[in-house]
Amino acid sequence: MAWWEGTKETRVLIARDTSTGGKHVGKFLSLRHPRTGNATCYLYSDGLLQELHWFKQSYGSWFLGDYVCEDGRLYTATPVDPVFILLPIFEEARMKKGNDPGKFRQLDEIIYIHGYPGYQSLSSIAEKTMQVVCDLKEVGSTKFFRLNDLKVLKWLCYKVHQLKQTLPTLDENYAARNEKDTLFDAISIVGEYLKVEPWMNLLCNKLKLNLQDWTNAQNTEILPPSAGSGPGSFNPAQENSSTDKKAARTTRQNKKAKVEKDSQNIKDMFSRATRKRG
Repeated sequence: MAWWEGTKETRVLIARDTSTGGKHVGKFLSLRHPRTGNATCYLYSDGLLQELHWFKQSYGSWFLGDYVCEDGRLYTATPVDPVFILLPIFEEARMKKGNDPGKFRQLDEIIYIHGYPGYQSLSSIAEKTMQVVCDLKEVGSTKFFRLNDLKVLKWLCYKVHQLKQTLPTLDENYAARNEKDTLFDAISIVGEYLKVEPWMNLLCNKLKLNLQDWTNAQNTEILPPSAGSGPGSFNPAQENSSTDKKAARTTRQNKKAKVEKDSQNIKDMFSRATRKRG
């Protein structure tokens, strides 16, 4: 049987090859997006959690050997800190009320989310990574976790600080920006993975930034990386109109320019190649 036979749909994905260095075959997990709560597809491979992004021209397809893939989207998988993805479910699990810090829970209880069995595949990395933002109690061989607001805030400030130090090295335009604008850019990037309440509110207060300024910058919503109906569906959310498509594509390009050095527009690259052939 040819490799494409029996497959409902084919996609082109650029991701780390685990066939040589990894021990396990990667799999797609349907998880809740940490900011929106929408079902989103992630790639989990050999202990590394990756989020999916996609780019699509108005018209395009792929030639894969003797097979033509009608979907011309280009998917990429990039690493994401699992703490961002697990933060919302750990927050819910502690059942905090008012000034009460909440309850300690076993990891198996925390990551059991109805309708999202993919979280259980993250048990090994959750136990290791979430200790940085949680209080931990051990009773015999059993561990109990409870999210700690102060630890979360300290971790978020560290993430923002790291971005603030890195951004000026990526592009000369960033190097020319003042410190406050660079800080705003860094917190905006981190904010793509956080709910406004309580984390963005706490983070902005800690860094003495106006939360409303950040909220206004989010008026143009960025299309989720890949929000399919199932773990391997690869069906990105469909835009409502051609205007929405253009706005989403423009927003994603602007975002990408912030974090990549010497990046080029993929459409322009293909256009130049076409002209050369002619």
